[in-house]
Amino acid sequence: MTPAPAATPPSVFFKGHGAQNDFIVLPDPLGELCLLPEDIRQLCDRRTGIGADGLLRAVHCTADPEAATMAGEAEWFMDYRNPDGTPAQMCGNGIRVFARYLIDAGHQHPGTIAIATRAGIRHVHVPVRSRDFRGPVTVLMGHPLLPGPDHIRVTAAGRSWPALHVDMGNPHAVAFVDDLTHPGDLHTPPTVTPAGAYPAGVTVNFVAVRGPRLLVARVHERGVGETRACGTGACAAVAAVLARTGRRPAASTRFTVDLPGGSLTVTANPDGTMELTGPAAIVAQGTLDLTAAVPAPRRSPVQVR
Repeated sequence: MTPAPAATPPSVFFKGHGAQNDFIVLPDPLGELCLLPEDIRQLCDRRTGIGADGLLRAVHCTADPEAATMAGEAEWFMDYRNPDGTPAQMCGNGIRVFARYLIDAGHQHPGTIAIATRAGIRHVHVPVRSRDFRGPVTVLMGHPLLPGPDHIRVTAAGRSWPALHVDMGNPHAVAFVDDLTHPGDLHTPPTVTPAGAYPAGVTVNFVAVRGPRLLVARVHERGVGETRACGTGACAAVAAVLARTGRRPAASTRFTVDLPGGSLTVTANPDGTMELTGPAAIVAQGTLDLTAAVPAPRRSPVQVR
C-alpha cells in the first residue's frame, strides 16, 4: 500500500497593497513551497480564495535557482506571480509592498534594501520614520528601454490607437488617448497588433496628458486584467511622454500619474533612470494550508482558514 503524501504544514500569509494594487505575500525563506499555477489562481481569486492582483513569494536568493546568481547583491528574491499563475519579471507596486513586508517582519531594517527580481536587482528605500506608518516607499526602477516592436496598435471598445513599446523589466504598450472612457470597460483584453509582437503578452497603458507633469492612466495588466494601479505602467507612461518630446530632463523631474487606485510619483533623472514613489502597506495576516502535490489529474483545493 502506497502511503498518502504528507500534507504541507500551514503557512503564514500577508496581504498588502500599493495604491489599491493588492498582493498576497507568502514567506518561503528556504524555498520549500511547491506552488502550482492552479494554487496561485485559487489564492488570488476574489471569491474562492484570498483575492489579489498577484502573489509575492519571499525566498532567500540562495534557496531559489532563479535568484542564486544574485545572492551576492541581495538577500531576498521577489518571486512574483500573476493571478493566472504565470511568472512575471517585475512589479513596481509589488516590490514596494514586498519591502514593507520585509521590514514589518523584522527581516530588514528601514533604509535602502536590495531586492532580487527576474528583471534584476532593484533598490527600494523605506524611510526610517515610516517603520510604523503607511508612508511612501521609493524604488529605483532603472532605465526604461524603448527600442522594440514597431508599428504597434492597440484596439479596445471599437477604437484603435498607435502605441509605443516601453520595457520596464516587463513589456508595456503605451497608447495616448483623449478620454480614459474611450477604451471601454476593459473586461476584454485589448487587441495588440501585429499579432506576433508580444508572444508572452503585454501590459497595455491608456494615458491622457493633463498638464506638463500630470498624467492620468488606466492599465490592463498582462495576466491580471485592469488593475487599480500599476507601478511599472506609471513609469512606462512617463517614459513615453519623454520620448514624444525627444528630451531627457536636465534635472530630476517629478511627474504625477493618477490611476483609479491613487496617485504615484515618477521621478525622471538626467541619467535616464526612473524612481517610483507611492504608498505600500501590509493590511492583514493569516494562515493557509497548501495541499501537498499528488500525482493525480485533480488535486484537492487549497484550504484557507
